[in-house]
Amino acid sequence: MTTHTDIRTGDPTGLHRVLDDRTVLPQAAQRLDTRAELWPDEVRVRVERLNLDAASFRQLEGKHDHDGDAVRAEVLDIVATRGKMQNPETGSGGMLVGTVEEVGPQSPLGLQVGDRVATLVSLTLTPLVIEDGLAEWDGRSEQVPCDGHAVLFGRSIAAVIPDDLDPALSLSVMDVCGAPALTARVVREYVARGKEPVVAVIGGAGKSGSLSLAAAREAGAARTIGVVPHQGEHDLLTGAGIADAVTIADARDPIALRDAVTAAGGPADVTVVCVDVPGCEGGAILATAEGGTVIFFSMATSFSAAALGAEGLAADVRMLVGNGYVPGHAAYAMELLRADAGVRGLFERRL
Repeated sequence: MTTHTDIRTGDPTGLHRVLDDRTVLPQAAQRLDTRAELWPDEVRVRVERLNLDAASFRQLEGKHDHDGDAVRAEVLDIVATRGKMQNPETGSGGMLVGTVEEVGPQSPLGLQVGDRVATLVSLTLTPLVIEDGLAEWDGRSEQVPCDGHAVLFGRSIAAVIPDDLDPALSLSVMDVCGAPALTARVVREYVARGKEPVVAVIGGAGKSGSLSLAAAREAGAARTIGVVPHQGEHDLLTGAGIADAVTIADARDPIALRDAVTAAGGPADVTVVCVDVPGCEGGAILATAEGGTVIFFSMATSFSAAALGAEGLAADVRMLVGNGYVPGHAAYAMELLRADAGVRGLFERRL
């Protein structure tokens, strides 16, 4: 048994793992303690696969001009230096799949040794050790085969992977499961007030985007609009049948985005931003009706640009930060995947 016995419990937020000189939460820390020995409320997971955040992977890929070896080397350096996977440029990380190998006696997570789980908290706050040098990863995809260990805290979240789905598929879904859950919550708020909203999803053919479209329809949206950047994704999303309208626009061009959403049946009462490129804030605001809601799920979002942009446009819109957690979000996302062949097809194409 490797659990600490001289300390009653670790802090449930993981503060006891922070190695910085000042008191910060693990996500803001420069370095975390990655020792395998557990505090009583912790869980250790044998890591099988990482799923890098899309914005982080895109940045690394661009920085190294698609050189997979260089991308792999930088990921290894980040984890070795910081004790966690947190891209210093984007600030984002991702999540992981693995098998529980030890559970502290005071852990509140309800996990058991042998459970195969996906973590629903970011790699930016998860102590992580990579032991295989990422030898099985070519550095060219967001999903990273990996052998190592990670530690979950008392307030971490993990979901047991369902037996009926490919673990890689489960990981892809759980990586973005906060987006459809919050989208559904917002749409249901409108419906409860007697209004069936028009919902536009920017990046509708992606993982979070396709699930958000399915969630909006399931929750009672009057019309769903998927916005994509080019004809290839237009054809994919149209074929999936999960949007009432699909339109092509560069989300970084605010006028083009506004006009495309309007022509497709907008302006939107709810606009969901799921693209992983910066500069989409102004267009999302302009595409949204007065009194409407913009949900930002992209880690590439500049929240200062969003706030100042709305002020400068005199736009009366509610803006929400998708924080990745809504109670029951993993189970809800899995239900959407199982129920909608179009969504599942889009996900399986990415594996």
